[in-house]
This record gives sequence, structure tokens and C-alpha cells, in this order.
Amino acid sequence: MQNEKRELEIFFLPFMSHGHMIPLTDMAKLFAERGVKTTIITTPINTPFLSKTIKRTKPLGREISIKTIDFPHSKSGGQLPQWCQNLDSVPSQDLFMTFFETTSQLREPLEHLLGEHRPSCLVADMFFPWATEAAAKFGIPRLVFHVISVMSLCAWQCLKLHKPHNRVSSHFEPFLIPNLPGEIKLTRMQLPEFVRENTKNYMTKLLEEVIESEVKSYGVVVNTFYELEHEYAEYYKKALGIKKAWYIGPVSLCNKDTKEKSQRGKESSIDEFDCLKWLDSKKPNSVLYVSFGSEARFTASQLIEIASGLEASGHQFIWVVRRNKEETKEEVEWLPKGFEQRMKGKGVIVRDWAPQMLILDHEAVGGFVTHCGWNSILEAVSSGVPMVTWPISAEQFFNEKLVTQILKIGIEVGVQKWVKFVGDSVERRALERAATRVMEGEEAEEMRSRARKFAQMAKYAVEEGSSYSDLTAIIQDLNSITSSTITKYKL
Repeated sequence: MQNEKRELEIFFLPFMSHGHMIPLTDMAKLFAERGVKTTIITTPINTPFLSKTIKRTKPLGREISIKTIDFPHSKSGGQLPQWCQNLDSVPSQDLFMTFFETTSQLREPLEHLLGEHRPSCLVADMFFPWATEAAAKFGIPRLVFHVISVMSLCAWQCLKLHKPHNRVSSHFEPFLIPNLPGEIKLTRMQLPEFVRENTKNYMTKLLEEVIESEVKSYGVVVNTFYELEHEYAEYYKKALGIKKAWYIGPVSLCNKDTKEKSQRGKESSIDEFDCLKWLDSKKPNSVLYVSFGSEARFTASQLIEIASGLEASGHQFIWVVRRNKEETKEEVEWLPKGFEQRMKGKGVIVRDWAPQMLILDHEAVGGFVTHCGWNSILEAVSSGVPMVTWPISAEQFFNEKLVTQILKIGIEVGVQKWVKFVGDSVERRALERAATRVMEGEEAEEMRSRARKFAQMAKYAVEEGSSYSDLTAIIQDLNSITSSTITKYKL
């Protein structure tokens, strides 16, 4: 018999969507930079994407390993094609729920991997609530990783506990979320369909399991920083009974040089140097950046309204366009006649994917029209850029209230309805007004000043402040678990 001290080794399991894979990969990089042995688990088709993202980590600390498990296509009843292994590639909106259900079948291959390698800890995305029990089979602590704001986590739980949306007389009557700091008001129309209609489906079951897994797991890690959401961070721990929660964001700030920032995410359809060269030719705070995340799509008629609103605002812009998948099968006019000619030199249209961190970090960018996805909000906060908020689905209406009402670094465009991935209708005049307010005048300067202060707080938090301390605390906590010796038998 021989006693041997175990080395801390962490496995990371991201949900198969770029909005989830990117921040969890950034988190793995943070641990690797601290010398922790880290491994990311994913499926074969997602491996090249992750390999490209992490290839620059070796000089910074420790190289990140990747282990693959097969995506369970056979469990989808033949509905998902073999090439569909992340949410972005789901061929039809009708299959989104099927994709979520199918990912629950990853439990068996994950357990095989955990049993074979016995890591010290499993950090698994919030959408894998079953990962807690899977890890517990082998005595492995599981940390839940949240890619949404802690304010949203609190809001979801308050809605579940108190159901204030069931006590209003119409879909558009505002209600107060009980006990939630900040006096946040919403309407039923700004909640997911299954919530406002009180229907039961796989997503309601999944969200209930996510909340339960927070309590059962070893702890929770959130991509935020304490100073940004301090009221909600305290409420989450004390009022909602979460014993261990760490706030280690913005994790995107682990990407420091141009290459790291440009290679974060999918392959951009615009050369980053051409993009930066164009921005270099513009005055500070003169460019409006417009992007609605990796999932949201718009109809041709709505894209025309956006284009017309941007033109009417008179501001220069970079606009990332992702069209409705159903309409891209046909040739549909989605820009006003002559728009691209009129906007030559004034605006840049990027199809599908852009180097967002590089763009937001540039001094020429003075505002950001966003769908209020948490990754995008944190990147804007880290760059000190105020926002025009255009929430679409998920928890984005909660995030909008945080940006506009609590942090006061954004202007609502006026969206009234939660929809599934295809953006709700907003008229060009509404976008023009909101863009003008966030780009021009005293109000814009006040928002920009507040945003810059939050950017300074964010950088300090990850470099030596609260987020750095919380990351240290996680490592120390996990080391204390693995520091006990393990027994090996030698023949």
C-alpha cells in the first residue's frame, strides 16, 4: 500500500451552445492560469471550436485537455441530424425542445468518463441538473455554472415561490416581483410562454430541476462580479438559502490580446484587422454596435425596420445580422432599397458572427444595441459601453431591468413581448429614439460615465479584487477536499 496526495483536477461540461460553451471555456482558462489541471468535455463536432479557443492557454499556465463523448442522436427519435451537436445548428425552431431533451441522455457517457478518470470536481452547466447525481456516484463534488446574472437567478426563484403573475387581470398589467431587491416590475407578456400560460412542458420541468440542483450540488459559480450585483448576490445566498456561491466574472476578461479576443467564439465573417482599421478611422463614441446574440433571428420585415431606424438615427454602425432560418431558404428582400449604397463608409454589415470583444473595446464604439444576453451585457460592462436594450427570450427581460433600472447604463427600445428566438416587432422610430438617447447629449454622457466606472470595477475584480478572491477560495476549498490521501495498491 502507498499513500499518494491527489492533484486537483477539474472537469468542465458546457451546454452545447456558443452562449454557454464560450464562458465555460473562459472559466476553464482562469483555472488553468492558476496551475489547475483542467479538462473540457464535449462532443466531436464541438471539439474543433474549443480547440481553437484554448490553444493559446499553454504559455499562460497549463494546457487545457479536451475529452469527447458521443452526442446521443439516436435518443432524439431520428429528429436531429448527425451534424447537429449544438443549439446553434438545430435546423428548425420546432426542434429546440428536442435538443434539450436529447442532451439529458449524455448522463451515461459522462458517468463512464467520470468513473474512468475520477476528477476532483465536475463543473457542469446549469442545464445539466442531473450532473449532480452523476458526479455523486463517484464521490465527486459538482459545481453548477450559471451563464445568467445572479439577479435573474433570484427573479426566477421569486416567481416560482410567489407566482405574482397569476394575480394580475391581463397579460399587460405590471406586477411587482415580491421580495426581490430593486422593486422590479414586469408583465406576463414579458415572461416565457410556458410561465405566463401556466403550462407544463419539458422546459418547466428542466427549470425546476435546475433550481433543485443548486441546493443539492456542492456549490454554485456565477459569471458576474460582486460589485455589479451586490444586493442580489447577498439575497441569493441569504434569502434563497444557497450555502456556497462564488462570483468570478467577467470571465471574458481572461482574453487579453487581440488574437485571444478575435478567436473567442465562431469564425468571424469579417477580418478583425479590417474591422479595427475601419473603427480606427472613426471618432470616439461615434459608432453604434448592433448584435442580438447567437440564437436570435429576425424576419425580413423586422430587419428592414432595424435598417431604417439605424439610417434615420444618423449614427455610424456595425450591424451583425442573423436572419430567420425559415426565410433564408427563399430569396427575400431584407434591406431597404439602396441601403447598402447609401450607408457605404457609414456602416458595416456583418453576416452571422463578429469579433464582439474587439469591437466593444474600441474607443470609437459609443453604444450597443443588444438582446440582453448575459454574456453580451458583461462584455459591454467590461468595455464601459452603454446599451440600447432589446430583450427577446430566456431571462433577458430581467437583465434589461438590471441594465436600465438598477445600473442605469441603458435605454429600453420598448419591447413588450417575450418570443421564442425570433425577435418581437419594434418600429424604426423606436430604435432611432433609443439610439439617439444612448449616443448623444447629457443623458448619454452620464450613462457612459457610469458604464466606465463599472468597467474599472470589473477589471479590478478579476485582477485582484472580489472575483480573484472568489476564484482563490474555490481552489482552496477544492484542494482541502482532495488533500486527504488516497490509497493505492501495488502488486
